[in-house]
Amino acid sequence: MFGFGKPSTIPTPDQALPGRDRAMWSLGEHVVLKTPVVTDEVPAGHEVAILGLGCFWGAEEIYWQVPGVWSTSVGYAGGSTPNPTYEEVCSGQTGHTEAVRVVFDPSVVSYADLVKKFFEIHDPTQGMRQGNDVGTQYRSAIYWTTPEQEQTARELTKVYGDELARRGLGEITTEVRPASETPYFYAEDAHQQYLAKNPFGYRCHANTGVAFPES
Repeated sequence: MFGFGKPSTIPTPDQALPGRDRAMWSLGEHVVLKTPVVTDEVPAGHEVAILGLGCFWGAEEIYWQVPGVWSTSVGYAGGSTPNPTYEEVCSGQTGHTEAVRVVFDPSVVSYADLVKKFFEIHDPTQGMRQGNDVGTQYRSAIYWTTPEQEQTARELTKVYGDELARRGLGEITTEVRPASETPYFYAEDAHQQYLAKNPFGYRCHANTGVAFPES
């Protein structure tokens, strides 16, 4: 996940790579959950959370283990290049961050609980990096899909930000934007459920060590 270019600014749409009309790969079944990886249509009563928290391999592994999560995938969010490849995203020339798409049953696990976990398992103060992983593709981001999600995301960002500030750990740099602003593009099959296919693969969890404060 490291060893590519290390840009520090996000390209504007006219600076970004041109991309392509469609993805060059197809995706099948989730190798862990046995549900679809492509979840453009979700089961009734379910919601979608899209979260960027550094290397998407380790992030997806954490979320597919959460009770109430129906499916997960990894992909590229928040950028300008349509249907980018992994190499293009890692070049910093597409504007995307690596992201996890989580389809969940809110009657079992709340969106708030997913966001609290998000803050606990990465360091949201690092800007364009997570630990040794440096580049715009590693920035912290929440892409909300409903107005209720936006309210929850902003409220919890403030709560966790206040806790980090109280401990002198820096300001949160997490990007909070509507998912509708830029499409989520599914990553290549090799990256889907990467750590189930490669159990000894790379994991990056550069977290602050601070638990989300009790309400």
